[in-house]
Amino acid sequence: MKYNFDEPVDRSQNRSAKYDERVKNFGTDDVIPLWIADMDFKTAQPIIDACKKKAEEGIWGYTSRPDSYFKAYADWQERRNGWKFDPSLCSWSLGVVPALAGIIKLFTQKGEKVLIQPPVYPEFFDITENTGRTLVQNNFLERDGVWEVDFEDFERQAKDPEVKLFILCNPHNPLGRVWTKEELERMLTICFENDVLVVSDEIHSDLIFHGKKHTPAVLAAPGADKKVITCISVTKTFNLAGLQASTTVFPCLEMKKKFDSYWGGMDIHRNNAFSSVAMEAALNEGEEWLEQLLEYISGNLDYIKEYFDTRIPLIRANIPDATYLVWLDCRKLNMTDQELKEFMIRKAGLGLNPGSDFTRALSGFMRLNAACPRATLEKALGQLERAVNELAH
Repeated sequence: MKYNFDEPVDRSQNRSAKYDERVKNFGTDDVIPLWIADMDFKTAQPIIDACKKKAEEGIWGYTSRPDSYFKAYADWQERRNGWKFDPSLCSWSLGVVPALAGIIKLFTQKGEKVLIQPPVYPEFFDITENTGRTLVQNNFLERDGVWEVDFEDFERQAKDPEVKLFILCNPHNPLGRVWTKEELERMLTICFENDVLVVSDEIHSDLIFHGKKHTPAVLAAPGADKKVITCISVTKTFNLAGLQASTTVFPCLEMKKKFDSYWGGMDIHRNNAFSSVAMEAALNEGEEWLEQLLEYISGNLDYIKEYFDTRIPLIRANIPDATYLVWLDCRKLNMTDQELKEFMIRKAGLGLNPGSDFTRALSGFMRLNAACPRATLEKALGQLERAVNELAH
């Protein structure tokens, strides 16, 4: 079927964090919300149909998880990424971030170090420090808008015997980098040589553009499938984050059992009644919707690039090859992070993610969510253009 992503969706009664939490995050609800990684599109019809059918059953007791659930994940990864894994190595979790927090607690000790690569998803900072581990940062190198790994620093950090775990963002949020196999292999090899456990967050791996190809970390280096933990979910892919479900693929049963026991000790081990059917419907019947979505978002990204290049040249838009998140370099506006945030809210009427949430080493950046109808982007960028022009005069 043909999906219409231009169709506006009223989310005012949707219990949507993206809309309902505007006052909490921006001090006003008079902003266009382009912040949290949540799409303003209805999900695929087969998913809606599966949830409707489940709702009509009228009984939503304790939910079993059939073998077909993890098999659907395995089939999806083999079909789309060439990664074939044993479904018996999969574990369920409430989400990728809770899974990562559990992995840090289970496979490192308090006071030991966890390596991350800023600017990166803010929760990587939080879950590391909130679990009593020490954060180590391998900051990216930026050369004229191109962001690359500082491998010399990466190797130096990994050689520290206190560094026990590396959280890889693959593909990267907020930079939108789709790592080459060579880049991944180099990072993984350094970690393996220094006994650093690698956990790869691949939640954005279905949202790839511009002819790029996602490489699962487990396929990037010899023996990686025996050493890397991978966190995946189609909640980001199909805009299902509110259903709270992710899958973690372990390299061995011993690690999986340790993870399952940790969550089982809190009686957290079942999907809810709707996430169970929604995830399988997405994985088994959602690809037609996804392919149309990718084409639409790719068009949004092209629109954003042309708009900034031609009409707001003071801000550089880092157009991603993955995710629907655009990293904005606003340094030419010569504002502090607080001034920039207030400018976006008060002058441009936009609710964006401050770049300072993603890094402690850089200032002058914002993150913009492009997963919305084109008309929303047109209005938002028009407001931003007028606000920037007023600055110049």
